[in-house]
Amino acid sequence: MISKEMKQVVQLFDKGRQLYKLMKFDEAKVYFQKALDTKPDDGPAKVYLERCEHYLKNPPPPDWDGVFVMTTK
Repeated sequence: MISKEMKQVVQLFDKGRQLYKLMKFDEAKVYFQKALDTKPDDGPAKVYLERCEHYLKNPPPPDWDGVFVMTTK
């Protein structure tokens, strides 16, 4: 059974991911940060928060398909 805390994290992450796919990175960051406030070791929320910060500095092209392309190893 999933805990109440984890259920909340999943809901916050899902909302953040929806906004992320719409290229609303500022708004998405809020949800990923709330997920991390609830569960500080949530790996996916950390990754997406970093990606939002990246795309705010380096916006993807208008025809972006939501795929993050790593440029460094």
